[in-house]
Parts: sequence; C-alpha cells; structure tokens
Amino acid sequence: MDNDVAQTAPISPALVLIRDVRLRDEVRRVAAAAERLLDEREPPVGRHAWSGALMVILDTAAAGECAAAGYPRRGGVVLVTDGEPGLPGWQAAAAVGAERVIELPGAAVGLIEKFAEHGERRASDGVVVAVAGASGGAGASVLAAATALRAAADGFRRDTLLVDGAPCGGGLDLLLGIETGTGLRWPDLVVEDGRIAATALHGALPKASPGLSVLSCGRGGAGRLPSPIAAGAARAVIEAGRAAGDLVICDVSGERGAHAEQMLESADLVVLIVQATLRAVAAAESVSAYIGRRNPNQGLVVRGPAPGGLRGAEVAEVLDLPLLAAIRAEGGLAARLERGGLSTPQRGPLKDAADAVLAVLGAPAVRSAR
Repeated sequence: MDNDVAQTAPISPALVLIRDVRLRDEVRRVAAAAERLLDEREPPVGRHAWSGALMVILDTAAAGECAAAGYPRRGGVVLVTDGEPGLPGWQAAAAVGAERVIELPGAAVGLIEKFAEHGERRASDGVVVAVAGASGGAGASVLAAATALRAAADGFRRDTLLVDGAPCGGGLDLLLGIETGTGLRWPDLVVEDGRIAATALHGALPKASPGLSVLSCGRGGAGRLPSPIAAGAARAVIEAGRAAGDLVICDVSGERGAHAEQMLESADLVVLIVQATLRAVAAAESVSAYIGRRNPNQGLVVRGPAPGGLRGAEVAEVLDLPLLAAIRAEGGLAARLERGGLSTPQRGPLKDAADAVLAVLGAPAVRSAR
C-alpha cells in the first residue's frame, strides 16, 4: 500500500457540548443540512470522549466548564454563539483553545465548512492501546509486549511504540531481553513544552525488533525508588506516536496515579487481562469500574489456568465486557523469559491473545516491506 494514500473510515459524529437550548437546535439544523451526525452530551465529559471525537462543538458555558476541567488542547474545537460573540465568548474560546468562533444562525456556512474539514478520520492516524491487569501477576506486561512484537512483525503500522507505565515493574526492557541495549529510558527522557517529535523519540529508544521502539522504566537499585512518570510526559509520548501514525501500546498493569490515568484516557481500547480464578474475577469487577470511569472502550482477555473450571464467557458475563480471547496457560513461558526475554510469539496462546487484540483494531494501515 502506498504510504501517502490515506484511506477513510465512516464519518464519526461530532461531539456537541452545549448548554443553550436554542443554540443546540441551531446546531442540529446545520448538521442536518450538512448530513452530519451529532453525539450530544452534557458537559463536562470524560477525557477519552473529548480527545477521541473528530470535532467538538461548544457554547460559551460549556467551553468554560471544559477549560476548568483541564482538558488538553486539541484541534477541531469550535465555539458557537447566539448572535454576535461578545467578550465572554472570545475569552471562553481562548481558554479552551477553540480554532474558530461561529455566530449562529448568521454564519451557519462556517459551521458547515468545519463539518467538512473535520469529517473524516484518516486510516493513517495512530492507534493507542492500554493493557491493564485485574490483579498482580495477571500478565498485562507480557500481553502488552507480545502484542507489540506481533504488530511490528506484521507491519500493523509503520512503527510500533511500547510504553512502560509500571515504574515498579522491573522494566519492559528486561522482559524483552534488551536491558543492555543503548537508548533512553523514562528517567532519561526530557519533554520540553509538553511536546516531543516521534522521529526523535524512535531514534533515541532501544529497539526490541525492527519497527518496535521501547520506552521502558528504569530500575531503582541499591534501595533507591524508581523514578515516577509525569502525566504530561506520558501524554506527550502518546500523542507523538498517535500523530505519527504509530501503534502505541501502554503497559498500565495495576498502576494508579496521574500517568496511568493519562494512558487509560488516551487509549482507543483498554484491554483488561484477568486470570480465570474467583478472586481475580472479584478484583476485576473493581478494576473494570475504575477503568470505565476513564474510558468506556474495554475488552477482556481471560487467562488460564482455571482451577475451578471458570470459562471465559462466564467471566465476560460477570464483568459485562466483550471477550476478546480466552486462552490457556502457556507452558514454558516463565522459563523462556528468564533465559533471554520474550520474542515474537509464532504460535500458542500468547500469539492468539495478541492477534485477537490487533484484530479488534482493524486491518493494518501499512504493511511493512521489512
């Protein structure tokens, strides 16, 4: 496939956060004329909805609420006013980072133009996945790494970026057997002005395989605590990969805190991996609720062994989550990890789980010629 040719997906609804009833009716009228669907919600909404919409339409009141909530700046934000905008409208637009203020009904053609400008999602846009574990030892890090390896081998995107979100997890570089490789880890990464270039990032990070860069946590050592991950730095790394068209896979594991929330909120899909035991399922109910308040797009992977005979479909029913894969335990995996780190799975349960995650994300945007 030509890398410069953009494929298009069905037009997504524009997110509408408007308090004013009259303005909401005007936006509906213009959207109907432009044949554009609307996703109308009460502000404020979760950050995933805010970041994931192709276009956001606000009135002055809603813009003020979203700015106060600290939503990140993004493109495609439009503020509409009832008649000529006054000083409060311009101030709200500046606070939320709106790219245009449109007077309704007089300047309705401007809204139609914005609908056309932000009407399609390019298939070359990056994709972000977060992998979380329901309990300790669930296997989130292994699944995140295996999915990244499979994606790089299959050319799911031109580049894949595996991001370690577990400072106390020992480091994904160690899991992958590249701990002696040259390149930056989280403690070495400096993000200026909340931005970072994807090309510079890939050039500075160690590689686990062709097309797969790994941003790993460091190790404390000698009684030192591992370095924390700043939420702003996590956002900058994720958005750099997304803007470059990468597949970004974040290993959240069982982490909490601002950086983990950023990873969950930014993800197009959150994969929750659960062991097939009663206690793990009980823990997963709380973890799924925690994730759901930050991102509604969850999928479930159930991992054996199942000493009590729990089936994946039963776990999915209890958690009310779509089942992506139910896999048995993979024999010899722990020994392989100890001997040299995880390599690209070619067969077996881990391959099946990784491929199931990638299948949810759709067909590859770019097939690698490597």
